[in-house]
Amino acid sequence: MTVERPIRLGVNVDHVATVRNARGGRHPDPVTAAKLAIQAGAAGITAHLREDRRHITDDDVRRLRNEIDAPLNLEMAATDEMLKIALATRPHAACLVPEKRSERTTEGGLEVARAKEVLAPAVAFLSQAGIRVSLFIEPDPRQIEAAAAIKSAVVEIHSGAWCEAITQGNRRDADSEFERIRKGARLAAKLGLEVHAGHGLDYATAETISALPEIVELNIGHYLVGEAIFFGFESVIRTMRAAMDTGRAKAAGRAA
Repeated sequence: MTVERPIRLGVNVDHVATVRNARGGRHPDPVTAAKLAIQAGAAGITAHLREDRRHITDDDVRRLRNEIDAPLNLEMAATDEMLKIALATRPHAACLVPEKRSERTTEGGLEVARAKEVLAPAVAFLSQAGIRVSLFIEPDPRQIEAAAAIKSAVVEIHSGAWCEAITQGNRRDADSEFERIRKGARLAAKLGLEVHAGHGLDYATAETISALPEIVELNIGHYLVGEAIFFGFESVIRTMRAAMDTGRAKAAGRAA
């Protein structure tokens, strides 16, 4: 594996739906946002169908699956309801995430090591349906090894603690968290897992994390939707794409 390997950008359109749902109706439309993101350089679209349908709806998932010309990554809890929806919709990929009604956004990674008996059948069910399975986890060796043990194809490393430490100006914690991510990505790749990352990323942190050669995809949503208010959706996707490419190119230069 080399640092020259391209890195994909997956754009999460959940919070386009959040804005729409604040007033009702169909505007702004997350499917339109997805199409614009793809035109601007996104490799795929992510949408989280929550139990309470606080942003993305069942109809959004169907339309995203049928109307966008790119892979759809369905974020979902490992519940019977969501497994049935995934089977009916057949997205390209399903990312299993922890979910609590009280949280504003996903607060951390799955506890895979303690929940193998629950997660393993879900992974098998989705995989047998031809859906590529990802597990959203902390960069913890126990969780990574457990993900490999239950035969997930992909892990998405939770980058939120690292990003939060940077936002708070806590350099020591930021450096420690980034080292966890670096080691976690390396271990996951060694175990044969495809490695993604996401949560809390902005232009600067996306550029930095893109230098890790094991990571092949970043999934980013809230920051892009927020920046789009000021600069337009296509523009911010292109800027993010450029930041990721810069991070990869810098790493390639250091390795040369």
